[in-house]
Amino acid sequence: MTLPKKSLAMVQTAPRVLEPMDVPLPEIDDDSGLLRVEACGICGSDYEQFEGVLKTPMPVIPGHEPLGVVAAIGDRAAKRWGVDVGDRVAVETMLSCRHCGPCLGGSYHLCDSRRIYSYIPLSDAPGLWGSYAQYMYLDPHCVVHRVDATLDASTAVIFNPLGAGFRWAVEIPRTGPGDTVLILGPGQRGLASVLACREAGASKIIVTGLEADARKLELAREFGAHACIDVENEDARARVRELTDGRGADVVVDVSSYSVEPVADSIDYVRMGGIVVLAGVKGFKEIPRFISDKV
Repeated sequence: MTLPKKSLAMVQTAPRVLEPMDVPLPEIDDDSGLLRVEACGICGSDYEQFEGVLKTPMPVIPGHEPLGVVAAIGDRAAKRWGVDVGDRVAVETMLSCRHCGPCLGGSYHLCDSRRIYSYIPLSDAPGLWGSYAQYMYLDPHCVVHRVDATLDASTAVIFNPLGAGFRWAVEIPRTGPGDTVLILGPGQRGLASVLACREAGASKIIVTGLEADARKLELAREFGAHACIDVENEDARARVRELTDGRGADVVVDVSSYSVEPVADSIDYVRMGGIVVLAGVKGFKEIPRFISDKV
């Protein structure tokens, strides 16, 4: 495969400013590679980065949920990742050191010196650290997963929220057959959590949202939710108790973004001895009504 000398990239140079630029493609070594980007998922943090709410070094290439085809790869990288030129892969967000305590313990996303695609400035060679571009650099420390080449790109690119749904709603709380799961927030990761819980065999899946989320709540039902609650027009606590025969949910997963009320609410929704997963970003806000004695 003959590669171009440069990659077109959308570079953020200031809050709310994206500029097209040609960025040189680097020479790769035995441990790295290049990804030809097919599609990139849009994360809520992408919007925050664009608006300037999330402080990032600039200029920078945004995009950290890339799906693409391996365009070039070093010999050791090919063996390590188990992929070769022409293979379709999804790339994880984090770049970890692989030798600190969290990395060795399997929690590489908590690496002491982690870096994140789309937050590394253009000035750090080779510059192609984001997937709002034709090509992205595959760092030796990245994690790639082979993806079925027959899937449509618009479907396959949902790997990141789907993975989050399985991680937060199934893997962490160990959701299984017979469990009742309450999901707070019907965004893309909330809907992914519905799919994950359905596949895990949960006996009852409940989703909460706002009046403005009516369409998303409809999707939640289509994806397998047994009940949905409009928290602005219903008594959510009473409804949860009704749906769980007064017991509370076995698992509560908060995937609401920046809303702090669901954190305290989750303690009221969960059964005695149940599990609460707090996955929604809150912007370092204080949590009102949080009573530790309830935990």
